[in-house]
Amino acid sequence: MAQIDIIEKYFPDLTSVQKNQFAQLRDLYAEWNEKVNVISRKDIDNLYERHVLHSLSIAKIIEFKPGTEILDVGTGGGFPGIPLAIFFPNVKFHLVDSIAKKINVVNEIAKTIGLTNVKAEQMRAEKVDGEYDFVVSRAVTRIDVLLRWVRSKVAFQQGHEMRNGIICLKGGDLTEEFSKLNKKKYKLFDMKDLYEEDFFETKKIAYVPVTKNK
Repeated sequence: MAQIDIIEKYFPDLTSVQKNQFAQLRDLYAEWNEKVNVISRKDIDNLYERHVLHSLSIAKIIEFKPGTEILDVGTGGGFPGIPLAIFFPNVKFHLVDSIAKKINVVNEIAKTIGLTNVKAEQMRAEKVDGEYDFVVSRAVTRIDVLLRWVRSKVAFQQGHEMRNGIICLKGGDLTEEFSKLNKKKYKLFDMKDLYEEDFFETKKIAYVPVTKNK
């Protein structure tokens, strides 16, 4: 199976534009990774499984409505923001990371593949102004720390089937990390229920809704 085929395997209804944008990612990340180490070098050959498909797992649990505004905290090389921005072209994404050279890569890749719904800035999460419908992140920090950083930046419910909140990509045993949260206040999704590849066996999506009384 060609790398890109794994995306179409789980998302068969992509447009020709989306397919072309996804197809460009492998060479672009390989080229940039020679200059700036934005992802593990050994993962370049597994880019579509371990980074792109991993990021797109969020699209398996929620359909972001057009006009939704999303903040990607600690985006690194653009994950999960870049794949999600390709998948949801009518959704606005603000990608932030504290490391300037990584944000430069994100901006160049977004520009090269023609993404017009992405803004990337060098910025710490705590310094971001404004409110967003959802905050997404991938293994950036513990959930309690992330909540402290971004809880006030989540706008109140805007009509999605899931209340506005935080969606994190996590791995391993999360029992201790989530022990301080009320079980009624979060939901975990097993990626092994979404994908059949071994890589996703211990991967999870954590969803923490944010209420108006935050």
